[in-house]
Amino acid sequence: MGGKPATVSLLIVVVTLLLAAPLAVDAQQAGQALQTVGVLTPQRLEQQAGYPTFLETLRLRGYQEGSNLRMLVRSADGKLDRLPALAAELVAAGPDVIVALNTPGARAAIGATKQIPIVMAIVGDPVAMGFVSNLARPGGNVTGISNISRELAAKRLSLVKEAVPGAKRIAAMFNPDDPLNALQKEDVQRAAPTLKVDVNFFPVQAPGELAETFKRIGAWRAEAALWLSGQSQALQPAAVKLAATYRLPVLGTYRAVVEQGGLMSYSPDDAELYRRTAFYVDRILKGSKPGDLPIELPTKFALVINAKTAKTLGVSLPQSLLLRADQLIE
Repeated sequence: MGGKPATVSLLIVVVTLLLAAPLAVDAQQAGQALQTVGVLTPQRLEQQAGYPTFLETLRLRGYQEGSNLRMLVRSADGKLDRLPALAAELVAAGPDVIVALNTPGARAAIGATKQIPIVMAIVGDPVAMGFVSNLARPGGNVTGISNISRELAAKRLSLVKEAVPGAKRIAAMFNPDDPLNALQKEDVQRAAPTLKVDVNFFPVQAPGELAETFKRIGAWRAEAALWLSGQSQALQPAAVKLAATYRLPVLGTYRAVVEQGGLMSYSPDDAELYRRTAFYVDRILKGSKPGDLPIELPTKFALVINAKTAKTLGVSLPQSLLLRADQLIE
């Protein structure tokens, strides 16, 4: 009988702890700061191949959507004229940081706010575009990751020449609305004489123009072609069948178009670029000033070749090129 009060007291303590446990968890969750990340994208997110890596990296850094993270996504769905209004919507929502995808998204976000931190993701030439004045110390509210698309234009031309050594006429497709394409054209024109090729530029702005564009490329008797990177990315999947119809070897600017049947692509590793974007978002959410974070340049690149498409086109790719492929689709 003498031990009964002690037993009752112990039971009361246990029950009290059990009841308090959920309250402690709720208090801990309530104590977590809810961080809001805005995302501005010119295309649907499913067209941004590395975006899942961005979300996964944030999760690994301790951010859980619905717990301590809120994502606000605004997509122009390919209608770039909608970007300024969508950027204004994001700014009005007051996110802690805005991730602006691609050059058009970055331009719209920068035009919408000078206060909210902006992390540019996969932009072409931030200095030439006037987004920042210095890569090492961008200053202001902007930092991010560049895909150095201008610097890769001449490299892509050389890869086309390597894939089709006998080619003398190479077509270059571009979007005239994209200011970054003008810079790439300059680099391609400079590289052409060294490679001993004649390059002709073919503008195309919408999927409905592709059939006529390929018809003109065929009339010019092009032996190979490449895309200039940027806003033309959305057009490339629709051009795969036309390339097969005209038996035209075409180099695209990103991996997914090759996986869909394109011949080859050369580009920075998208997953790595989005991973680094997530690191920058994390640093800013933890207090770093965007203007103090240098614009990062890619260090990993991927050459992707579809050997099956090469066979369909009747293109015998050099073994030296095949051996360098980071991904060979057979």
